[in-house]
Amino acid sequence: MKAVLPEARGGFVRVDPEKENKSYGNAALLDVRLRLDEEEGSRLSPWACRSRDAVRKETEPSIIAGHRQQFSIDGDRILHSHAYSRYIDKTQVFYLIKNDHITHRVLHVQFVSKIARTIGRLLRLNEDLIEAIALGHDIGHTPFGHDGERFLSDICVSRGIGFFHHNIQSVRFLRDIERKGRGWNLTLQVLDGILCHDGEIHEQSLVPVAGKSFETLEDEIAAKSMDPGSRIRPMTLEGCVVRMADTISYIGRDIEDAIRLEIISRDDIPASCRRVLGDTNGTIVYTLVQDLVASSLGKTTVSFSEEVSEALKILKEFNWENIYGNPRIKGQQEKIRLMFELLFEKYLDDYISGRDDSDIFLEFLDGMSDKYVSSNAPAAVVRDFIAGMTDDYFLAQCRKKLFPSPMEQIPGSKKRSQKKYRLDTAQKEGRNI
Repeated sequence: MKAVLPEARGGFVRVDPEKENKSYGNAALLDVRLRLDEEEGSRLSPWACRSRDAVRKETEPSIIAGHRQQFSIDGDRILHSHAYSRYIDKTQVFYLIKNDHITHRVLHVQFVSKIARTIGRLLRLNEDLIEAIALGHDIGHTPFGHDGERFLSDICVSRGIGFFHHNIQSVRFLRDIERKGRGWNLTLQVLDGILCHDGEIHEQSLVPVAGKSFETLEDEIAAKSMDPGSRIRPMTLEGCVVRMADTISYIGRDIEDAIRLEIISRDDIPASCRRVLGDTNGTIVYTLVQDLVASSLGKTTVSFSEEVSEALKILKEFNWENIYGNPRIKGQQEKIRLMFELLFEKYLDDYISGRDDSDIFLEFLDGMSDKYVSSNAPAAVVRDFIAGMTDDYFLAQCRKKLFPSPMEQIPGSKKRSQKKYRLDTAQKEGRNI
């Protein structure tokens, strides 16, 4: 008997289970996966995105005939990407602060994933799709959080390559830069959810935009690059859930971090917010999740109730005024901005001048595909290199490239020549110096 497997975009791949062809995997496990795909029809909400509806730009027979479901594969690919490993040392809100209990980017991403999957389970949505979007949504973030994003964006605009947005850069890393320019061939639904995850925009409800394509994805990236105010919405309810979960995950956690650093006190939280949402991260998250699920059950939208949405809006405004814009945590801001500008100029000059001993060649472009190099302007290459840096790596590059280093002797001096002669002689004679 032969299993007939539907491809992501139509057509069929026929596999003979009796032969268990190694190029397609184990036939028994394949049968399990096909049953899981089939069961989604009755287990998931009518408005959920089915695994069998996943769309990839390039067809991969090993996926079609393999044992893993489509969006689960995307989650694994993101989890094992180089860009994901750099989450560990990218700060969230508070940078250049030595405190092990302050939220870093990697922890925020885990919060988003957990909260979004909880909401998705209650709404009977596709948790694999939710997890993949959540894991990848902040991969394009610069060092030093949103301040770093703003500094890099200003430089990009001045160089004529458009505004920098971390959500666009997340798509770029996963689609165009990972695996030395080959990318990960992720599904349209995952890339769209990552692109449209903007949790800073306050909305009471989100309605998915159906019927998108890879061409739509390109159009939305282009529009957002030229106009930061361009509004885009996810194509799936799962993407809408992640966008809402992004806000839920950071709003109370940032308050807890600010209290821990004595930037605000708990009593500073607006009374109307405390009454509706609570005054701890735990109660805020619980209230927001409960309200979102209760207001969205059996609907084609993801929504908060009017009362909770208004309280959340006020709380966001409170955070922006008292935490994110607080001058007490911005003391190093202009130094960081200057380092972004100087480092960008340094690497742009290295790249244009072809200094192949520069780290932009050694640690970023080495082995990169010709397609990536030929399709990106020099300023875009530098943007990609800097955007991928962790906070510590960025500072190390500044120390290496921008700070003077003491020398043992003047380059080309007689002493240096004598030392080299002594070293060459010793090596010939098999001695150590």
